[in-house]
Amino acid sequence: MATAFVTMLVAAGIRSVPGVVMVPLEQEFGWERSSISLAVAINLVIYGISGPFVAALMERFGVKKMMLGALVLLAGGTGLTTFVTSVWQLQLLWGIIIGLGSGVILTVLGATIANRWFVKHKGLVIGLLMASTATGQLAFLPLLAYLVSSSTWRTAMWTVAGAGIVMIPIVALLMKDSPADKGLTAYGAEEDDVVQTSSKVNPIRAAFEGLALGVRSSDFWLLSGSFFICGLSTAGLVATHLIPACISYGIPEVQAASLLAFMGLFDIIGTTLSGWLSDRYNNRWLLFWYYGLRGLSLLILPYALASGSYSLLLVFAIFYGLDWIATVPPTVRLTADIFGKQNSGIVYGWIFAAHQLGSGAAAYGGGVMFTRMQSYEVTFLLAGFFCLAGALLVLRIGKNRTLPADTSAHVNLHQDV
Repeated sequence: MATAFVTMLVAAGIRSVPGVVMVPLEQEFGWERSSISLAVAINLVIYGISGPFVAALMERFGVKKMMLGALVLLAGGTGLTTFVTSVWQLQLLWGIIIGLGSGVILTVLGATIANRWFVKHKGLVIGLLMASTATGQLAFLPLLAYLVSSSTWRTAMWTVAGAGIVMIPIVALLMKDSPADKGLTAYGAEEDDVVQTSSKVNPIRAAFEGLALGVRSSDFWLLSGSFFICGLSTAGLVATHLIPACISYGIPEVQAASLLAFMGLFDIIGTTLSGWLSDRYNNRWLLFWYYGLRGLSLLILPYALASGSYSLLLVFAIFYGLDWIATVPPTVRLTADIFGKQNSGIVYGWIFAAHQLGSGAAAYGGGVMFTRMQSYEVTFLLAGFFCLAGALLVLRIGKNRTLPADTSAHVNLHQDV
């Protein structure tokens, strides 16, 4: 678990780069923000869509091999980005190559490890693993912003590429595919609990069978729709555009990056606490409060930026940070409850794909709207209203259940064929 946490932390650090380098890329190459945002949007969509296939490939080839391949893509793609001269090269490297690498580590890895290694306290474990993305942001953003301001954006890129390279031998030496590889059983497992770690099913077939299982359930669409809004309002909007938005209001880049890092600190607290709560309380109501409070904070953000009050922005960072990835543990738990533990990895992969479609829409849409309006005000307000709608949407989950609750009635996508 510790190896996975650190790997996810580094991958999240690499994923935090666009917000820091967007303005420097504009200044050096004269590219429009919408064109740079398109590279980020491609990245977010590709690593989201790859989720269900990654889950199936992990079942077939193992977690360790997939993580090593992903780190090679992340480190290589980030390093090569320093040599770009045209925006299409940025879109190829950052959008496709790094998008695929991110897809392995930042989609279903946390849920897969939690399902394999833990029976008890699974929600808390998912919360801790997902908090690594906030820790990566906290650890890397201020440093990257400082490197950009004191040196060049290329120095920041080489720094995160180096971190990815360092993780390759660590994962090769320490990562295990399952408890059985260490002669252990999953934590809290009973004698009749079987944790399956490999499958002979064709990964592509398994991924589409997971989609077929999901689309027959109204709960799948409700979970996907709410997660679309989650992605739209977090990775796509705030993670990508908050630093450029602060710069447009005269806030220095290092100070803006520190604001995001401060947000990451409270995200660690909020996501871990959310995992603990998801083991004990109604997950639908948890999601209701998370989306509702996030929506209110986004409605306040334009006024906080316009006021120029850094203390008001810190208040926003606290409330938004507590909520940032808090939606993940309840969503994972609801997916497992509805579709069964054996199917949850792949089905959640498709739900996460919806999350990333929302992220991509906001990343590109935010860039386009800024290019046309020279302002983010309308963008932040629209995202706030979407979150309020999502708060109402999640209350319908489980109301019209089309699949039975007991796992014995679920289709097992991992049976040999």
